[in-house]
Amino acid sequence: MRMLRVLAFVLAAFALISPARADYPDKTKTIRIVVPYTPGGFNDTLGRIVAQKFTEDWGVTTVVENRPGGGTLIGTDAVAKAPADGYTLLVVAFPFAVNPTLYAKLPYDTVKDFAPLILAGQTPNLLVVNNDVPVKSVKELIDTAKAKPGSISYGSTGSGSSNHLSMELFRLMTGTSLIHVPYKGSAPMVTDLLGGHVQVAFDNVPNVVTQVKAGKLRALAITSPERAPSLPDIPTVAEAGVPGYDVGVWFGLVAPAATPPDVLAILNAELNKILAMPDVKQKFADQGVDPVGGPPERFAEHLKVQIEKWTKVVKESGAKVE
Repeated sequence: MRMLRVLAFVLAAFALISPARADYPDKTKTIRIVVPYTPGGFNDTLGRIVAQKFTEDWGVTTVVENRPGGGTLIGTDAVAKAPADGYTLLVVAFPFAVNPTLYAKLPYDTVKDFAPLILAGQTPNLLVVNNDVPVKSVKELIDTAKAKPGSISYGSTGSGSSNHLSMELFRLMTGTSLIHVPYKGSAPMVTDLLGGHVQVAFDNVPNVVTQVKAGKLRALAITSPERAPSLPDIPTVAEAGVPGYDVGVWFGLVAPAATPPDVLAILNAELNKILAMPDVKQKFADQGVDPVGGPPERFAEHLKVQIEKWTKVVKESGAKVE
């Protein structure tokens, strides 16, 4: 009887400490997934896949809120200051690990203000040029950029994006000079690239692979250390003339830092379940993204490594906000 009384006391205490946890997710509430980018890129696609599955699996209304601008700072800061109850999540990508160094001061702390949920997927960037540009290889691009410094403009999805830092690393390793033209998202950047307003860009495979396969853009190289099985004829940047070049693009989700651990565990389990679904795997594959998944600790370690790597590149290249 004594043991039963102790057990009852422990269970009652636990219920008092976390009464809302057992009810998560509450079907009367709405889960908000903030995407700090314009619609059209894979960041947005990821948010909408997760929102759809949350709604289907949990019966909880889940909405995607696109909050672009400020190099992702606007949407990111909004989530940092949101209630830490599991009902506001943030889609994060490459800039999340770059911004702490790129900006002299952030309105939030990248490490302290967020709880990693899951590393959702990874993909390389493609180095692409407008078809009217008389450059058909990485070597020709380097030679042209060196012969006429500042004559070639490159687009990006904003300062600190993988597009921006991919080119900054390229410039650093090749001694070239190109003009940076930042956009608020991949869709407007690709539109201007197709129109010839900028000549070249690194962009996530999902954002440009359709145009490449349709012959509307010319792919010079891929940023991964090995060729992509889906694009076997496109060389890596390293084998095309820049030995050691390697950039991986990634996508994930985080929550406000004070979100209860048991809520984070529920979210992580559901997100891993979603990434394992055949239809989700196919949607990722269609856009050249490999699902990853795993525990929050894996994503936390990934972020640590990424922050360390790009801190060095930003400082050595002199990359800045434009």
